Amino acid sequence: MTWMITGGAGYIGSHVVKALVDGGERVVVVDDFSTGDPARLPAAVPVERGSVLDRGTLDRVMREYAVDGIVHIAAKKQVAESVERPLWYYRENVEGLRTVLESAVDAGVRRFVFSSSAAVYGMPDVDLVTEQTPCEPMSPYGETKLAGEWLVNAVGRAHGIATASLRYFNVAGAASPGLGDPGVFNLVPMVFQRLERGEPPLVFGDDYPTPDGTCVRDYIHVEDIASAHVAAARRLVEDPQAALVLNIGRGEGVSVAEMVEIIVEVSGHTGVEPEVAPRRPGDPARVVASAESITKELDWTARYDVRQMVASAWEGWRLRHPR
Repeated sequence: MTWMITGGAGYIGSHVVKALVDGGERVVVVDDFSTGDPARLPAAVPVERGSVLDRGTLDRVMREYAVDGIVHIAAKKQVAESVERPLWYYRENVEGLRTVLESAVDAGVRRFVFSSSAAVYGMPDVDLVTEQTPCEPMSPYGETKLAGEWLVNAVGRAHGIATASLRYFNVAGAASPGLGDPGVFNLVPMVFQRLERGEPPLVFGDDYPTPDGTCVRDYIHVEDIASAHVAAARRLVEDPQAALVLNIGRGEGVSVAEMVEIIVEVSGHTGVEPEVAPRRPGDPARVVASAESITKELDWTARYDVRQMVASAWEGWRLRHPR
């Protein structure tokens, strides 16, 4: 088996590549390096620079490396940015996926893992979100992921491709300091950056209908995300009829205020109080996963807790910001 990983040089992608390689799989990475860095990848992994919108590159890579399966991670993923630039998000996320699938069909690829998102759910009025919870995305980003799931499912049925769409919840942490999240768009690195500057952490809204007024999320370690991809990939090899849609989460809600408190404590900035800022557009009040289906289907469960996520992320931040 050879797996092509789109976006494999990014934060999540590099962890998936590492987990697949550690599991004995052959891998080739396609990445445009808009946010990825080839230095994050094992030296033995071949890397091809190219966009998921470029059929020529995709066709060549699938042919030259005899690709058997695809893990499609490449995407734009910032909720607020998607509200401002919906056309770009639909082009990159939906048209990019369509191009990859078209190339896969022509190459005879029969296994396809799609990185989706809990953003497809919007703001469900349930304690735990199951895969049967109605999808009502609140942002163009979430819309592109839901449209992507529909497309993956339809192409899988039409062309005999085993598929798995994996709905990520809130990702944090690092397998090693060198693989930490290089961006400052997610909560944990955003708080680190504020603390480094001597500024209080920002909490976007404290008037949500939650116990402490801040958003509640299901945080999942990026190593757990990666191991779920390996489990899904192996399931598709074993079951050519598979058409899975699965949450990747821990089933435990943590509020933004609680998470900020843990980050402040782990980083040693005790006594710092967060500053409340206006709500961000497209942010739901509570989204927490039910992980029953992925446990049943893939025999997978998350291994790491929130404090472990933050501690590993902090080590990576210190490596990149030695001050």
